[in-house]
Amino acid sequence: MVIKKRKQISIRGIVGVENVAELKKGFNRHLHFTLVKDRNVATPRDYYFALAHTVRDHLVGRWIRTQQFYYETDPKRVYYLSLEFYMGRTLQNTMINLGLQNACDEAIYQLGLDMEDLEEMEEDAGLGNGGLGRLAACFLDSMATLGLAAYGYGIRYEYGIFNQKIKEGWQVEEADDWLRHGNPWEKARPEYMLPVHFYGRVEESKEGARWVDTQVVLAMPYDTPIPGYMNNTVNTMRLWSARAPNDFNLKDFNVGDYIQAVLDRNLAENISRVLYPNDNFFEGKELRLKQEYFVVAATLQDIIRRFKISKKGSTGPVSFDSFPEKVAIQLNDTHPAMAIPELMRVFVDVEKLDWDTAWAITKRTFAYTNHTVLPEALERWPVGLLETLLPRHLQIIYRINQGHLDGIRALFPGDLERIRRMSLIEEDGGKRVNMAHLCIVGSHAVNGVAEIHSNIIKNDVFRDFSELEPDKFQNKTNGITPRRWLLLCNPGLAELIAEAIGEEYVKDLSQLQKLNELVNDDAFIRDVSKVKQDNKVKFSQYLEKEYKVNINLSSMFDVHVKRIHEYKRQLLNCLHIITMYNRIKKNPKALFVPRTVIIGGKAAPGYHMAKKIIKLITAVGHVVNKDPVVGSKLKVIYLENYRVSLAEKVIPATDLSEQISTAGTEASGTGNMKFMLNGALTIGTMDGANVEMAEEAGEENMFIFGMRVEDVAEMDVQGYDAMTYYNNIPELKQAVDQIQGGFFSPKQPELFKDVTNMLFNHDRFKVFADYEGYIKCQEKVSQLYQNPKEWTQMAIKNIAASGKFSSDRTITDYATEVWGVEPTDLKIPPPNEPRKALEETARVLTEK
Repeated sequence: MVIKKRKQISIRGIVGVENVAELKKGFNRHLHFTLVKDRNVATPRDYYFALAHTVRDHLVGRWIRTQQFYYETDPKRVYYLSLEFYMGRTLQNTMINLGLQNACDEAIYQLGLDMEDLEEMEEDAGLGNGGLGRLAACFLDSMATLGLAAYGYGIRYEYGIFNQKIKEGWQVEEADDWLRHGNPWEKARPEYMLPVHFYGRVEESKEGARWVDTQVVLAMPYDTPIPGYMNNTVNTMRLWSARAPNDFNLKDFNVGDYIQAVLDRNLAENISRVLYPNDNFFEGKELRLKQEYFVVAATLQDIIRRFKISKKGSTGPVSFDSFPEKVAIQLNDTHPAMAIPELMRVFVDVEKLDWDTAWAITKRTFAYTNHTVLPEALERWPVGLLETLLPRHLQIIYRINQGHLDGIRALFPGDLERIRRMSLIEEDGGKRVNMAHLCIVGSHAVNGVAEIHSNIIKNDVFRDFSELEPDKFQNKTNGITPRRWLLLCNPGLAELIAEAIGEEYVKDLSQLQKLNELVNDDAFIRDVSKVKQDNKVKFSQYLEKEYKVNINLSSMFDVHVKRIHEYKRQLLNCLHIITMYNRIKKNPKALFVPRTVIIGGKAAPGYHMAKKIIKLITAVGHVVNKDPVVGSKLKVIYLENYRVSLAEKVIPATDLSEQISTAGTEASGTGNMKFMLNGALTIGTMDGANVEMAEEAGEENMFIFGMRVEDVAEMDVQGYDAMTYYNNIPELKQAVDQIQGGFFSPKQPELFKDVTNMLFNHDRFKVFADYEGYIKCQEKVSQLYQNPKEWTQMAIKNIAASGKFSSDRTITDYATEVWGVEPTDLKIPPPNEPRKALEETARVLTEK
C-alpha cells in the first residue's frame, strides 16, 4: 500500500523537528498504553485513538489556562443554549486551530501511517438535524476564536441523527451508535452532577410556592474542549447526560421488586437517549418536553453556581442585581424556552427575590433567535402536559402572561382580538402555550437569521409584538466558520488564497474582497480552475468507490444537498432532471452540456412525502443512469447518509449549488454560504441569505430565478392553480405525466400518485409556478459552463464576496449588539509560559 503524504500548507502551522519528535513520542506512548491494556496487534482505530489522545494532550493545558484566565478577569459570560450541536468530526479541526496539522501530518507519515485513513476512522458527532445544529457548532468555533468567555450547553444524546441507508430507492433508518468505541474528545465531570425535578405538585405557604413530591433525574456533565484559531483560547461545550439516582423508584424496592426497580432506571435515563430527528417540524411528545426542560434546569443551576463563585461575586452576600451584567443567555430557537420560567422559579422560589425584580433581571438576561416561519415548526405545548410534568412552571407562565396582557389591555383597551393574538396561551383547539410568544416576552432581544427572514418576523409573524417593542427586534444574518468550511475541507483553495492575499483572511474573511483584483489574472484563474478540477477528481474517486458509477469529469457537478422537505423543493430539481432526460432522448445528437446531478439529504422518519420524494429521485436516477442513449451526458446520484463529514467532501467539488426554496420559506440557509466560499456558483430564488449573497456578489454573478416574496403573497391572495401551468407548459406536462403514469415505476404505476396529487391539489410551495423560470435559468447555467474562463471568473467574484458570511462576523454582531461583550484578539499565554504571564495578560485586559 502506498502511503499518501498530504501537501504541507503554510496556514496549517509550522512543522518543526521538535514538534514532530514530540508528537511521535506522544503517539507511541498512547498506542503502547492501548495495546498493553487490550491486545498485541494495533488496528486502524487504535492508531486513530492514539493520535486523538496525542492532539488532546496539546489542548488540555490551554483549556485549563483559559478557565484560569476567565476566573482572573471575571468577564461577562455568554451561554449558548441549544438542543442541537451538529459538530461532525473533531480531530482535523483541532489540529488546524492549534496550528498542529503540518507537524501531525509529518509525524504520522514518518510512522508509516496514512493520515486521511486515520481521520476517516472518526465517527461524526451527529447531535443535530441540519442547519440549526450546525450553526451552533460554527458559533462555538467563532466565539472561541474571538476570545469570548462562552459556553455551549446541550444534551449528550447517546444516539444522534440516524444513519440513512438507501435500500431499493427507499430511505431506511439505522441507529447512530456514535459512542460505541468511546469518545476521546469528552471528559465526564461527575463532580458537577446536578438534580433535575419532574412531576410533583405545588404547595402554597406563607413563604411562597413550593414544588414538592417530584421525581428526580440526575444530569451528568460531559465537557468537550472548543479551541479558537491560533489564540490559545479553549472554551467548553458542556453536554448533559441523564442518570437515575440510586434511590430511583424506592417504593418498588420497598415492596421487594428489586429487579424491576433497577430496570426502571432506564425510564429516567431515556431522557438523553436519542435526538428527535425532525427538522422544521414540531412533535409534541412528553419525552421531547422532558429533554427541553432537562437541559435548561441543569444549565441554569450551573450558570448560577458559576455566578456565585466568580472572583468578584464571592465576597459578601450574593446579590443578583449584577446578574445581567455578568450573564448573557442566547436561546437557539424556542427549544430551550423553558429557561425563562425556570430562571423565574429559581429567583422567586429558591433565592426569594420579589417577582418584579426577578422578572426585570430575567428579561435582561435572555435573548431569542427565531429560525423558522413555517407554522408546523412552531412549538405549542399542551397546557395539560405542562400541568402534569412541570406544574410550578405552568403557574409561572400564567403569571407572566397575566402581566403581559395587563400591559396590552392598558395600551389597547377593549382590543380583545389583539389580546387573543398576543397571549402566551392559545385557546383554540385545546389550551396550548405558544413558546415563541414566551421567548419574545421574556427576552430583551429577538432576532431572525437573514434580512428577509427578520423582516418577515417583524412585519408578519410577530407583527403585534414588534409594533409594541420595535427596538427589541433585530437581524443577525447567519454565518459559517472558515476554519472548517475552507481550511479543513478545501486546503488547495485555502493555500491559493493565502499565496495571493496573505493568511490574515482566516480570521478576517472580509479580506477576500482583495481577490477582486485578480478576477482578470489568467494565472490565478487557471489555478482556481485547477483546484476545482482536483477536488472533482478526488470526490469522483469517492463516488466511484461507494456507488460503482463512472463519473464524467468534464461534466458539471450540480449539487442539491440538505434536509428533504417540500419547501426546499427537491421536486423542482427532479422535474429539471426529467426535462433534461427528455430533451436528450428527443434529440440525442444535439449539443448537451453534461451534468452529474448529486442530490442528498435525510427525511424525518415520519415524513411520508419526504420519503416518497427520495424514492422518486432514485427511481428517476435508475432510468436515466441505465439509458444507453443518455450515456455520460447525464448522471443522477443520490448521496446516502449526508452528514457533516460528507459535506466536507462534496462542497469543494461542486460547480453548481442548488438553493431553490419557495421565496419566504428558508429562514437563511448556510449550505448556500459554504458553496459560495468554495467557488461554486449558485442557482437560487430570492430567499433566505441568497438575497444578501446576491447583494454582496451582484445579482449578475448568480443565477436568480422565480417568484419573490411579494409574488408569493399575491399568489396566496389570488389563489395558486397548478393545473394552469401543467396545461400551458408542454415539457412540464410531459414530466408530470411520466411520474404519474409509472414511467419511472413500471412495476408499480401508482407509486407516485400521492406526489402528483400533492403537486396538483395542495402544493403549499408552488413548484409548478417556478418551473419555467427555473428551466430557463438552468439553460443560462449550461451556456456559461461552456466558457470555463468566464465561469471561473464568476466563481472568483463569488469567493471574493463571501466575507460577510463568516460566523466571526455574525458572532461579533451578537456580541456587541445583543450580549454586551467585546471580541478580543488578545492571545492567552500558552501553558509553557509561567503563570505570571497569564496574570499580566489578565491585568492588561481588565485595565482595557
